[in-house]
Amino acid sequence: MKNLPIVTLKPGKDRSIRRFHPWIFSGAISTITGKPEEGAVVLVQDSFGTTLGTGHFQTGSITVRVLHFGEIQLDEAFWNTAIFNCFEIRKRIGFPSEQTNIFRLVHGEGDGLPGLIVDVYADTAVIQCHSIGMYKAREIIGRAILEAGKGIIANVYDKSAEAIGAQEGNGFLAGELSNAFCFENGKKFDIDFVTGQKTGFFIDQRDNRALLGTYAKNKLVLNTFCYSGGFSVYALAQGASYVESIDSSKKAIELTDKNVAANGFSTENHTSVQGDVMEWIKQNEAKFDVVVLDPPAFAKHMSAKHRAVQAYKRLNRAAMEQIGKNGILFTFSCSQVVDRELFRHTVTAAAIESGREVVLLHQLTQPADHPVSLFHPEGEYLKGLVLLIK
Repeated sequence: MKNLPIVTLKPGKDRSIRRFHPWIFSGAISTITGKPEEGAVVLVQDSFGTTLGTGHFQTGSITVRVLHFGEIQLDEAFWNTAIFNCFEIRKRIGFPSEQTNIFRLVHGEGDGLPGLIVDVYADTAVIQCHSIGMYKAREIIGRAILEAGKGIIANVYDKSAEAIGAQEGNGFLAGELSNAFCFENGKKFDIDFVTGQKTGFFIDQRDNRALLGTYAKNKLVLNTFCYSGGFSVYALAQGASYVESIDSSKKAIELTDKNVAANGFSTENHTSVQGDVMEWIKQNEAKFDVVVLDPPAFAKHMSAKHRAVQAYKRLNRAAMEQIGKNGILFTFSCSQVVDRELFRHTVTAAAIESGREVVLLHQLTQPADHPVSLFHPEGEYLKGLVLLIK
C-alpha cells in the first residue's frame, strides 16, 4: 500500500512477529519513516524490507499492535469481516442463548484485534479501546458490530475515555440506553456499563461462578471484593444458607443488593458490607464454609510485581487462617504480570505460613469467549485456584 508509514525492525528482531506475536516493542525498532501520528496505520518490515505486518502505531513500549500478519488495507471490509468472525465464534460456543445474553464479543489479541474489547449486554455492545488506533476506528467498528449483529445488537456504547485518556468522553455511537434484561446462566443482573467498572460486569468469571454454586448448598459463604455480587447470586441460587458480600465501594454494594433482590433473595440470608476486605477478615470471628477472594489487579506493571505478590500472600494467608475446617477457598488473580506459576507459588507460600493443610481441587481460568492466542500467552490473565482447607 502506498504512502503508509513504515516501521523497520533491527536485524534479528523479527523472530517474534514471524511467530505471530502481535506486539512490536520500541527496542526492536531500527527506523520509522513517514512520521506516523498516534494511532496511525503502519507497515512493519524486517531489515531487508519484507513486509511482515500491518498495525496501529502508538508511542510507548508497545509501539505497534499488529492486526494482520502481512499487508492489508484496514478498511470497512476488513472490519466487517473481523467482527463477523467474532460473532461466528461466539455462536459456535453458545452465545447468546436464552439463558445467557451477557458475553464478550471481542477479546483483543485472542481475536486478532489487539487493543479492542467489546462486551455484549443483551442488545447493547460496549466498546472499550485500549489503543489510540482502535479509538480512532471506533465509529467504523461500531457500524461493523451493528451489521454483523443484526437481530442481536441494537445499541453500541463507547466506553474508552478512561482506558485511553480520551477527552471526548464516553457515549453512544448508535442507539440509546436499553431496558432489556441481562441474564447469565438464567440469573438476572443489572449492568451499569455507563458508570460501572470496566465495561460494567466481570464476564470472565461466568464459569467460575457456576462452579462455586456447586459448593454452596447449605453453606456459609463469604464473597470478598464482591463488586456487583455475581458470586453471591450464584451461591444463593444454589441454596447457600447465608452469604456475606463485602467491597470497599459503596456503588458496588448498591449493585450487589440490587442484583440479590432482582433474583428473588432477601436480606434474611444475605448481608452486604462496605469496608476494607483485609481488615474485615482479620477482625471477623465467623467461620465461613466457602470464601471467594477475587481482588482487583494488584499489579498492572512489572514495577509493582513484588508488592502484588506480597499482597496476594497476605490476603490468602488471612483467608486460610479464618476459614472453617474443610472449608473451600476460591482464590483469583487477574494481574497479567503475575503468571499462573507465580500465583500458585504465592498461594502455596501463604498455605505454609497459615499452618493449615491445603489441597488443590481445581485450576481455573477465563471462559471461551475470552480466547487466548497460542502466540500471545500474555492474554491468559485470569488465574484461579479452588482449595480445600483442612
